[in-house]
Amino acid sequence: MLLFRWAILLLLLVAGVCFMFYAATGRPHYRRIGWIVLKWTLLAALGFFAVLIAERVA
Repeated sequence: MLLFRWAILLLLLVAGVCFMFYAATGRPHYRRIGWIVLKWTLLAALGFFAVLIAERVA
């Protein structure tokens, strides 16, 4: 559980760094990578919380 939380935090940090690179350089490549990382991180986080809720219910 702790490892998964750290992985989500690290991926959010990577997405933030990508957006900072986009703001600094203006290259759309960094924005695209940032959105992809952010999207999959949020999906993984939602799955993680769904499992936590399912454990509480069961």
